[in-house]
Amino acid sequence: MEIKRVVEAILFAANRPMTCKQVQQVFPEIEQPEIQEIQAACEAIKEDYRFRPVELKQVASGYRFQVRKELSRWVSRLFEEKPPKYSRALLETLAIIAYRQPATRGDIEDIRGVGVSSSIIHTLLEREWIRVVAHKEVPGRPALYGTTKQFLDYFNITSLNELPTLQEIQELDLSLDTTQQPMQVKSEEQETTKQITQTAVEQITETIGQATKTIARLSTTTE
Repeated sequence: MEIKRVVEAILFAANRPMTCKQVQQVFPEIEQPEIQEIQAACEAIKEDYRFRPVELKQVASGYRFQVRKELSRWVSRLFEEKPPKYSRALLETLAIIAYRQPATRGDIEDIRGVGVSSSIIHTLLEREWIRVVAHKEVPGRPALYGTTKQFLDYFNITSLNELPTLQEIQELDLSLDTTQQPMQVKSEEQETTKQITQTAVEQITETIGQATKTIARLSTTTE
């Protein structure tokens, strides 16, 4: 039995990302390869597909086959379903949670300067992009929100470390508009967070557009 071929077939047929442990459990108990062998097989498969229109991609929830980003706009024409559109308020909320987590609804409202509707929080929870990670020990014990593995999977990254750093965002802000007047804010911390939010929203918006066009994978899973 060639482990690599079996692993490739399992991942090809799967309708979700799979970890090496999950792949291992598909094998009969007496034939289960070591985790390291499965990991090596995945790396070899990635190399095999390096110049093909599909790739084996590692995301937060494991490995999955997907159409390469540069070809997704062609494959997406196979699907009648239009990518969902999200409001700027929702994207700002998501960006703040991604960079400031864990964050309460009050934290988000302080940064944005306006209220956050319940429907926005509900949509993000329903999409499983955020979850309640704890409750803040203050009167009322408000929920603290953080991002999820589904958020990472959707945006095609393995960890939050792959999001742009504060320095990268500040450099991008300068390159976009060196003459822009500084924003009036209440504190240095708020200023930093608002700088993050402004540019992160644009990057997340662009990524959402790309991600929704890559729903065409080798499996029949929809995002």
